[in-house]
Amino acid sequence: MKTLIAPSMLSADFLHLEKDVEMVNQYADLFHLDIMDGSFVPNISFGFPVVEAIAAKARKPLDVHLMIVHPERYVERFAKAGAALISFHYEAALEQSGAVIDQIHSFGVKAGIVINPDCPVQKIFPYLDQVDFVLIMSVFAGFGGQKFIPESLERIRTVRQELDQRGRRDVPIEVDGGIGPDTAAEVKQAGASMLVAGSAVFKAADPKEIIAALRK
Repeated sequence: MKTLIAPSMLSADFLHLEKDVEMVNQYADLFHLDIMDGSFVPNISFGFPVVEAIAAKARKPLDVHLMIVHPERYVERFAKAGAALISFHYEAALEQSGAVIDQIHSFGVKAGIVINPDCPVQKIFPYLDQVDFVLIMSVFAGFGGQKFIPESLERIRTVRQELDQRGRRDVPIEVDGGIGPDTAAEVKQAGASMLVAGSAVFKAADPKEIIAALRK
């Protein structure tokens, strides 16, 4: 499965956002947009105006990661703002997760389910036949720049094995948190093929070199 690199715009330079958007257009595969509400996670990021501004200049798909309570209230608005992929946390939806996946699909958008490091991966198994991708957090959702949690590798392997056993080898696993050239190889070996990288890309002297290193 081809490796896709999704720079996290949370680490972009918001005083020169168009420059960073163009960098992603040229060298990466997806725009990863972390939407935080200050309730599900103890931080607030950005909302619809920023997403719409990025969408207006984006030539690569928008990958919207909802770290919010009641994700079902905002699916339609993010879909209309330009999201091509929308993921939400199992912990925020619980038994309503299947309905949220169906809602995302109803707008012609790819649906992903997300789990934090302290949530057993088996919790999302009932939804693996519905989703288009799975997002495994390798840090706790809410802040950029955290260190990769090594136990995430076994979690990736477990989900990859379960997907493969279900005949869903084409469903990618996305990993978010502490991803850089030093962790990318292990994460890919474990079964991930969509890599979210924020600080590693945007704080680098040459972001395109880091993106190339993540691919290889």
